[in-house]
Amino acid sequence: MLSILTINVQAAALVRAQNLLTWLLQRDDHLVILTETSNGPGTRHLLTGLRAAGMVVTHQPSLDGDRGCAIASRIPTRPAPDLTAGISLPGRAPAVTLDTHPDVTILGLYVPSSDRAPAKLAKKRAFLTTVTDALTRLSAADRAHLVVGGDYNVISRDHQPRYPGFQSFEYEFLDALDALGLIDVHRALHPGVQAHSWIGRNGNGYRFDYLHAGARLVPQVLSSSYLHQPRQVRLSDHSALAACFNVIPRAVAKQSVAAIPALF
Repeated sequence: MLSILTINVQAAALVRAQNLLTWLLQRDDHLVILTETSNGPGTRHLLTGLRAAGMVVTHQPSLDGDRGCAIASRIPTRPAPDLTAGISLPGRAPAVTLDTHPDVTILGLYVPSSDRAPAKLAKKRAFLTTVTDALTRLSAADRAHLVVGGDYNVISRDHQPRYPGFQSFEYEFLDALDALGLIDVHRALHPGVQAHSWIGRNGNGYRFDYLHAGARLVPQVLSSSYLHQPRQVRLSDHSALAACFNVIPRAVAKQSVAAIPALF
């Protein structure tokens, strides 16, 4: 069984990163997608702790201090540079192929947020466009073995509650994933149920965090659930999303007991 978790770490400062690392290591997922990483000491602590626990970490820090995305895996990985070629912000889109049966390729995404300022909208649009282009270039066979996940910072057209202000290109990203045969794992298992993974200051809920899987993998999805504890205890301002697949890892790194810090 292959367990995948995606969580926004909210550019954690050091103390919060220490507590978040404890929570992550206690879960013992095979693969973790970390979104909203930074170049600061909190992210360094998280990634160092995950490596010490035997995980392979893929992370490209941004030279200009932009936020990013990391993948940490207990399963041996190999780079997937052809998938990410041409993506406008490569530090927000790491990709690896896992040593599993069948093979699974993971694309992590941290889509830029936007407060509707023109420059931020342009940055977000360019990133979503280049990600869609990269996925379109893949063969159907490669997409069938693909998992895309992370914080997309978009909502669906039928999201409840409905919110004004989202632009057509933001809705179109989820439409494009569907058209490419990449299925929303949580929605497939829980049709008609509106989940929320981020709660605004006024209490409004948004579903920003997703896992999408290709046609070969969708029938292998065993479970999908939003984990609200990280948000409730303020490890992050997002809930995590966890899914399990009936996929066999060929090898899994053993977690070092010494790598697990004391409970917070």
